Amino acid sequence: MPFRGFIMSDWTESLLSLEKLDRSSPELWPEAIPGVTEYAARNSLTNIAKNVADQIRVLDAEDTKLLNYYRTLNKDNLLQELRKLHDLAYKLGLEESKEMTRGRFLNILPSGRRK
Repeated sequence: MPFRGFIMSDWTESLLSLEKLDRSSPELWPEAIPGVTEYAARNSLTNIAKNVADQIRVLDAEDTKLLNYYRTLNKDNLLQELRKLHDLAYKLGLEESKEMTRGRFLNILPSGRRK
């Protein structure tokens, strides 16, 4: 065991830094790479947790029921459901491609060329 006294999750948690990366004085601390400040603010740990919480609130009763159904499945049944969803998405893509081609032939859809 390379790290004595540490469980892997404890070790990874010890690497987590909650340091704020704000730039309160841009004159003293110029931004070396433009856009880093905005990227750090967007992807901070608190923003990620807030986004997940906001997304969970968006779920309606049907979504929650479906998630609970998937949670009860064992690994093999979950993989089978995933294959069904993949096949359905593939068939939908083929159908959409056919309809787009039909629309182009019937001149329903504008062509990609602008004059």
